[in-house]
Amino acid sequence: MNDNSKNMLMFVLGAAVGVAAGYYLATEDKEELIENIKEKVHKAKTDLEGQIERGKKVVQDIKKKANELMEDADLS
Repeated sequence: MNDNSKNMLMFVLGAAVGVAAGYYLATEDKEELIENIKEKVHKAKTDLEGQIERGKKVVQDIKKKANELMEDADLS
């Protein structure tokens, strides 16, 4: 991830935290809000972990294919 992507991600996360904090301070039903935030954070974490695992599989598949191509090139 390049610096611009990291900065944008941090900005979006900061904005989300700011909005959530503002809503939290303005709402009377804080417990429900806290549970909603926990659920959304857990979902985001799970989604990110899934994306990381898919990325690892793609890298493994590319490495496997590259090794197969190298072996085929050596046989020629």
